[in-house]
Amino acid sequence: MSQDSLPKQVKIVEVGPRDGLQNEKSFVANEVKIELINRLTTAGFANIEAAAFVSPKWVPQMAGSHEVMAGIDRRPGTIYSVLVPNMQGYDRSREAGVDEVVVFSAASEAFAQKNINCSIDESIARFEPIAKAAKADGIRLRGSISCALGCPYQGEVTPSEVVSVAQKMRDLGCDEIDIADTIGVATPGRVKAVFEALQVVLPVERFAGHFHDTYGQSLANIYAALQMGVSIFHSSIAGLGGCPYAKGATGNVATEDVIYLLRGLGIETGVNFEEVARIGAFITHAIDRPNHSRAGKAFLASEGKA
Repeated sequence: MSQDSLPKQVKIVEVGPRDGLQNEKSFVANEVKIELINRLTTAGFANIEAAAFVSPKWVPQMAGSHEVMAGIDRRPGTIYSVLVPNMQGYDRSREAGVDEVVVFSAASEAFAQKNINCSIDESIARFEPIAKAAKADGIRLRGSISCALGCPYQGEVTPSEVVSVAQKMRDLGCDEIDIADTIGVATPGRVKAVFEALQVVLPVERFAGHFHDTYGQSLANIYAALQMGVSIFHSSIAGLGGCPYAKGATGNVATEDVIYLLRGLGIETGVNFEEVARIGAFITHAIDRPNHSRAGKAFLASEGKA
C-alpha cells in the first residue's frame, strides 16, 4: 500500500490520565490530574480518557474520579471518556456529565477469568444494562477488547477469537471498539491478520488500535494498522502505564512518538507535537517517573529542557 492510501486524518485517544496513571503506587493528587487533562485539552486532543468509576478497593488511583471530572475545563467537541465496570459506575459517570463510557472484556477466556473474574460471555452480559442506559441517555459507548493480540496466560490469541468478542461488542451497540495489545507482544503481521478478520464485523473505521511497547513494536504495529485503514489509535503521554497482569509489560506507546510518526507521514491529528512533548515533561516531573517517549525527550533536549 502506498503512503497516499494511508488515512489522511487520525484520531488519537489520549489515555494517560486513566490507563497511564491507574497503576501508580503513590496517589497522584487530583489537582495534578486536572492540570494534566486541561493541558491535553489545550493541546488539541479530540478524545481524552480521563478517569474510571471503579471501586477504589481495586483501583485506588481512580478514587478521585468524580472530583477530577468536576474540576476540568472542557472544550466543546472534545470527548471525555471514563471506564465503567457496572451500573453503579455508570450512574456516577452520568452524574459527572461524561461524553463516553468504556466497557471492557477480553479476547482470551483465561485473561477474562483472571482480570474480571468471569467468562467473556458473562462480562458482556454485565454490560447490557450499561449499554441500554447509555443509548437512552445519548452517551457514546466504547468497547475495549484486552489481549486481542496475545495473552500472558493463554499465549496465542487467534483472529477468530477477537472477531467473536467484537461481534458481541457490536451487538451491545458500541460506537467504537478498541483492539488492545495489552501486554505488547504483537508484530505487524499479526496486526494485519486481526484487522483483516475484523472487517466482517464492522467497517475498519470503527476500530481503534491500542498498543503497548513491551517488545518495541508499537510504532511498527501502528504503521501496519494504518495500512489496513485504521484511523483511531490510543496512546499515553510520555509512555506512562503498564499491565499489572503481565510480568515485564511496559507502558502504552508514547503519544509524542505516535504524533511524530504521523506528522512525518503527513497525517493530520489536530494535536500540537511540541506542546505534547512539554506536557510529557510536566507529568513525569510531577509524579517523579521517567519519560519513555524518545521523540519527546529528543525535542525537550533540543529546547535545553531534557
